[in-house]
Amino acid sequence: MNSVTNTSLLKNLIFDLGDVIIPIDLTAPVRNFAMLANLPEDEVWAVWKQHGLINQYETGLVDDAAFRDHVRRLLKNDTETSDRWADEVIDTAWNTVLLDLPVERIERIKELKQNYRLFLLSNTSPIHIRRVNYILTSLNQPTLEELFERVFYSYDVRLAKPSPEIYQHVLTEAGIVPEETAFFDDNAANIQGAAALGIQAVQVQPPLTILDYLKDV
Repeated sequence: MNSVTNTSLLKNLIFDLGDVIIPIDLTAPVRNFAMLANLPEDEVWAVWKQHGLINQYETGLVDDAAFRDHVRRLLKNDTETSDRWADEVIDTAWNTVLLDLPVERIERIKELKQNYRLFLLSNTSPIHIRRVNYILTSLNQPTLEELFERVFYSYDVRLAKPSPEIYQHVLTEAGIVPEETAFFDDNAANIQGAAALGIQAVQVQPPLTILDYLKDV
């Protein structure tokens, strides 16, 4: 679905984070870890996929420390100095996925709080959320937890989009119903997952941004 088709019943808005609120570059962390490890990018991609590390981290199966240790074990050469793979170095490389945050998107979301209940639903990791909140506060904006009535992070709920269970979890926990709810996400599979439950699911597709989809809301 490319727009909200029924605004008359609309009471609740659920937002994805990456490429909806903050632009992202999914290839950037791989490029940076490849440089750190002195490996080809495709080899790093293969390691990620083989071990399912990102999914484990984003669904809370491993914590920050275990994620960093896994990265070191998979990519670090035993002869390299530990400083090169310090926690902050790994965190910085991991956070290169996050691009500049357009403040006007935050301002529009703040306006919408006057008329709608607002929620955030993101497949993400604690390192990313801490960085996004740092970016927001440095721009004199509220944190994600202050901006939204409730935030639902995959690593907290131990579920990930597009699993139907994560959408049902949000509906149940927030006490909202699908027909009064719109969901904005950039991923087609995530949109289909939400739409299957009756949520008005809107795919945010470049060159349009969330601001274009919120004009009539």
